[in-house]
Amino acid sequence: MAQQFVDSAAVMHRAVELAACGLGFVEPNPQVGAVIVDDCLNLIAEGFHERFGGPHAEVNALRQAGDRAAGGTLFVTLEPCRHDGKTPPCTTTLIKAGLRKVVVGMKDPAPHNDGAGIEELRTAGIDVELGLLNAVVARLTATFVKRVTTGHPYVHAKWAMTLDGKIASRTGDSRWISNEASRKIGHTLRGRMDAILIGQGTATADDPLLTARPPGPRTAARIVLDSRATLPLTSKLVLTVDDAPLLVVVSEAAPATDVERLRSVGAEVLTLPSECVAEASGEASCRQQQPDLTSLLDELGRREMTNVLVEGGGRLLGSFFDQDLIDECHVFVAPKLLGGWQAISPIAGLGLQNVPQLPQMIEPDIEIIGGDVYIHGPLCKEPRQ
Repeated sequence: MAQQFVDSAAVMHRAVELAACGLGFVEPNPQVGAVIVDDCLNLIAEGFHERFGGPHAEVNALRQAGDRAAGGTLFVTLEPCRHDGKTPPCTTTLIKAGLRKVVVGMKDPAPHNDGAGIEELRTAGIDVELGLLNAVVARLTATFVKRVTTGHPYVHAKWAMTLDGKIASRTGDSRWISNEASRKIGHTLRGRMDAILIGQGTATADDPLLTARPPGPRTAARIVLDSRATLPLTSKLVLTVDDAPLLVVVSEAAPATDVERLRSVGAEVLTLPSECVAEASGEASCRQQQPDLTSLLDELGRREMTNVLVEGGGRLLGSFFDQDLIDECHVFVAPKLLGGWQAISPIAGLGLQNVPQLPQMIEPDIEIIGGDVYIHGPLCKEPRQ
């Protein structure tokens, strides 16, 4: 007996589940899922966008359905495309399939679509319903929407901290605050990123690889903000430049000899304007500077990067927070205490003047990971106090 859905919302929920299977494989395209049902909501076929450059979700579902698609209803998380790209327009395929109705989770905000696909389907006589489970679909497609509407990648911030909010002791020791299970989740997160970003202090103190182990669907570029181009050639990041790209972002004041030193071993060096960084005292000052973060995000957006992970340290995370550039947080809280006013907190910078009146994380997911608490979710972009 064919699967029967209880209502239209259940069909769209299934389309969202399918779309999530493309996470890490389809970027810079959006994750999209599609389900075809008959008038009694019996499942006819389903599909999702499986890889960048491959068939879109609607096409995969229609291929599975064959002639059974005629007269059916297609549920799709994102508005079907109407432009020629790496694949033909989905709208043309849907019209030829003889569908009676198309239910769309949300309009595609990309300038080349932006409602034109829906209009073409309606002009062809197909009934189109828009907005079913819009909030759920919006969270699914948030990374894609951020890139096509702002030109910037979606910025994830990640850190592990103790119960008293420290990411390292007063001596700089941080291994290991989170447990092994939490660290595995961190590696999974790395494996779906386009880039992983740290500051020069973290690169020197921790000497990380910044690779996903085991590898994920994407190989992230490792990015180090290093104003003076001081990253040593003995760094693990430099020694593994053939395994994953290394981008060192420097300021205009970086000595040319040091820039060339890094380029000579295979690192890409990007020079950007500088911006002031808050002092450890919390006061604004230009005695400390770093490459301009907005200019960096401009460049990563031009490279069609969709997801960027900022892993620290506290000064860099603080700069992203002060400029309201963080879209989502991934925080691992371990049942440990460090203490000490010199121990390091995850977000430095200037910070807010007042305690927010409402939670800033939107409906966070909270999981217990072998004793650690994993809290993750998008941040609300409201006016700051």
